[in-house]
This record gives sequence, C-alpha cells and structure tokens, in this order.
Amino acid sequence: IVRIRERRAVMKHQDILTAPADFQEHLANLEKRNLLLRIDRAIDKDTELHPLARWQFRGGMTDSQRRVFLFTDVRGAKGERYDIPVAVGAYGASPEIYSAGLGVPVDRIGETWVRAIAEPIEPVRVDEAPCQEVVLTGAEFDAAGGMASLPVPISTPGFDSAPYLTATLVVTKDPETGVRNMGTYRGQLKARDRLGVRMASRLGGAGGYLHWLKYQKLGEPMPVAIVVGCAPALFYTGPQKLPIDHDEMAVAGALLGKPVRTVACKSVDLDVPADAEIVIEGLIDTELLEPEGPFGESHGHVALEDFNMSMRVTANFNMSMRVTAITRKREPVFVSVISQVTPSESSVLKKVAYEPLFLEHLKTTLNVKGVTRVVMHEPLTNIRKVIFVQFSRDAPQTEIWRGLNGAATLQAQCGKVVIAVSDDIDPNNADAVFWSIAYRANFPADIVVTPYRSAGHGPKSGAGAADGTLLIDATRKHDMPPLALPAERYMTRAKEIWEELDLPILSPQSPWHGYTMGDWDDLWTSFAEKATAGAWEENGEQTWPRRKGGMKPETPIRDIEGK
Repeated sequence: IVRIRERRAVMKHQDILTAPADFQEHLANLEKRNLLLRIDRAIDKDTELHPLARWQFRGGMTDSQRRVFLFTDVRGAKGERYDIPVAVGAYGASPEIYSAGLGVPVDRIGETWVRAIAEPIEPVRVDEAPCQEVVLTGAEFDAAGGMASLPVPISTPGFDSAPYLTATLVVTKDPETGVRNMGTYRGQLKARDRLGVRMASRLGGAGGYLHWLKYQKLGEPMPVAIVVGCAPALFYTGPQKLPIDHDEMAVAGALLGKPVRTVACKSVDLDVPADAEIVIEGLIDTELLEPEGPFGESHGHVALEDFNMSMRVTANFNMSMRVTAITRKREPVFVSVISQVTPSESSVLKKVAYEPLFLEHLKTTLNVKGVTRVVMHEPLTNIRKVIFVQFSRDAPQTEIWRGLNGAATLQAQCGKVVIAVSDDIDPNNADAVFWSIAYRANFPADIVVTPYRSAGHGPKSGAGAADGTLLIDATRKHDMPPLALPAERYMTRAKEIWEELDLPILSPQSPWHGYTMGDWDDLWTSFAEKATAGAWEENGEQTWPRRKGGMKPETPIRDIEGK
C-alpha cells in the first residue's frame, strides 16, 4: 500500500513538470537552448572570473540576453591550474534559466512552488551515490590540498578577503527533533581544512543558526555538510525561506516530481543529495567565533568583518567549520553565484519565486480584493526593501491598505517601503511608479509610517536596532485626463516604420502610448479624429460660437458649460 501511494504521488507530480535531476543535466539542457556560453581561454578565478560574468548584469543587457558562463580553463592567482570547470549564472542569470531549472514556463513558477510546498515528496536513501565517486579524507584529503583543491572564485576582487563558496546548500539537523534544514549560506576559505560560515542570526534569518544554538546549549560541535552543485530544484529551496518545520529535501522532491535520492555522509551524521557535484563535510564550533569578511553582500554594500561560525570547515557570528571530508563526482562542475549589487543572479533567484508567493499570500491567505500583481524592486535595492503592489481600478481603498500591510509583514526582511499602484502602471518601471506617486498620492491621506520594524538585511555601519515601514497609496482615486503620448495605433504604426528603416532595435518602456483615464469627453475625441484627418479647421469653427467674456483666462470649460 505504501509503495502504491508513493507511485501515485510521483505520477501526480510527473504530469506537472519535468525538472533536471542533477546539475550537469541542467547545463546540457541550457546548452541545447543556447543559454550557455563556454569560455575556453584561461581565466583567473581570483581576479577575472566574477568580473567577466558580472558585466552581463552591469552592462545594460536585458534578462533574455544573459547566459550561463562555463569556464573550462580555470587558473589561480599563483598560476594554479584546476581540472574542475566553474559555472556562474547557471541557477538564475535570468528568469528563463530559473524556469529551465524547474522545467516549467516562467508564468508557472509561482503555482509550482505553492503546490510543492503543499504536497512534498519524502526523499529516499540509496547506498551508493555519484557524489561519493571520489572520497577525500585523512591523508588523501591532505595530499589533494583540501579546500585549496577546489576552484573557489573571489566574488568581489578588491574588497573580498578570500575566495568564497556562494552556490551552497548547507545541510544541518535539529539535535532534538531530527528535522533537517538546507540553507544558502556563504563560506569563506580560511585554511585547507577550515571555513568561516555565515548563518544570519537576524529575525527571519537562517534555520541553520537555530540548530547551532541548540548544539551550543548541548556543548557539542554541529555536524554540517555543504553541497556545491545539485539539481536546481534542490538549490532553489535554500534561498526560499521555507517555514522552519518544512523539510526542503521533500519540497525539492515535489519540484522534481519524484523523491530526491539521498546518501549518508562519510564523516558526519547527515544525509545529502546523492547526485550532487561536490560535498564538503565537517563540524562547526559552537564555543568560539572567528572573524569573517569583508565580503560583497547582496544588499549592495561590502559586509565588513563580523564574528561568525568557524567550520573547521565555523555564524554573523561567524562560525568556524573544520572540514572532515570532501566527496565529489569523478568529473564534477563547481558552481558559483553572482550576488552583490543587484540585479544579480542572487536577486533573480529570489524575485521570480517570491513575487508569486507574495501575490498568493495576499489573494488567498488574506483574501485581498482587487490585487493583481506584486513586484519586488530589483535594481540596487535587492528586492527586499521596496515592493510595488498593483490593484485593479475598482479596488476599494480598504482593500488597498490591507494589501499594503500584508505585503509589509509577510517576511521580516521584506517590505520596508510598499507602494500601491493602479493597473495602468507597470510596477517594473520605477519611473512610472514615481509618476504615480507624484500625481496620485495625497501625502496627508495616502502615506503611513510605522515604527519598530526589524532593520533586516543591510549594511551595519551606523545602523540602529530598529527601522520603520513606509506605506504609500499611489493608486488612481478619481478620473484624470489622458496620458500625453500619441494613441496606441499611431505609436504602433510608427514602430513599423522604424523597423522598416532598420533603425536600432527598440525596447518599448511602459507607458509607450497615450490612453484615457476617465476625464475625457466624446467631443474631444471628435476633435482629435478631425485633427489627424487634416480637418482641424472644423474644430475652430465649432469653438468660435462658444466664446464668452467676464472670466479669468484658464477657467475650465466644465466650470462654465458643465460636463
């Protein structure tokens, strides 16, 4: 009966999506879709690799132009040569790459996450695994060079204090309940057998940190396994901030449409994805914290030195970790994530999943009427701080304010500034949002500032213990005159001519044509139609008899003639 139920659960999910089962299958799929770029020339991992990949985020390229970079000839600053290629951008350089990792179209990412969280599939343990084709422990670990044997890049050359693991799934286990957690936490190379590991201790931070506190109370080091390179469905659970009692491995199984294969680690009591590229096993010190950083953070500033965990391979505390084993495939691919100033791979990974989940929360959990979209502002602000919520024109003002508050309180680190706009405003266009604030928000009535918010994710220099929340209703509350751009049919025709002339490719920015917003009269429509037909003199003949005296210039027609 159990087997029948498992097969039914798998079959139920198989017709929903087919996601790649491991990282190299994902790379092969991306290459077939022309989303992967191989770099075969020698590249210095410490000074050239991340800067080269970063240009596609800072060089004015659109999402659709971004690619995965696969570096096949990786060198070190001292001339070291590595036989392991490095992939950057493979998880989220663009929404299209992210969707390929889930095996679903971009517009189905949200519903896929909602279903997976609601209907997890438990993992299955196997005895032999590709991630343990090569096992380095003891003398073999030392002879191979330990952590120095891996081509770990420097993410922010000129500021970072060491190479950092960034594309991680860090596996820990609650010592009391046995509940597993997988989070994406950075790891600083400290020595050949030691890492500095940062697990955020702020409100809404890391599940692994809560496990660390329990091990600290027991007076024991915390077992940890760092997975580098795995099926995207697995990796995507790390940044997702699932509830603490959710097993990310089971949610990943639902995303894959089948159970995740796991295997027992060689030196610590943890299970890891069997088809991973590389696994770093070790123990995290729960007594002493070691300085970690500086490191370029996703809030766009360099995080300065903190005391964090030491994993010997140790959290903000910076924990120290002692590495006890490295296991890997015979021919693995090392993975690194572009983070720091946004847009970045890190922000794409969160944005494409968080936005539909926030919308689902507002529509289904809070039952907010009239909400149509949630957009998390990405450039520079890193999606967490500024959120735009779009509403239909007929949404009651009470619902708009319920939506604003709901978006500001769903996650502690998200929603410092939340702005409501109407459905004629593209919330991906910050200029359009500013236009809406400028002309549609009456500040005494439409702005609310609340204190006592967690400072959340951001630089610590000069920061206080608490922050506040700014809510702005910038929706259209009454009829307004049309937007002063040519009507859509004229702009469309002009675009056709533009393309006939082989002029530079256009990327239309909303709003790109005029439209009415309620305050308009059929008489004025006839004026406009006559003007474009060359019959403008007829309009002058119509207005001549309407002349009046005894009033100040610029008196509105409706004040004298009525509507």
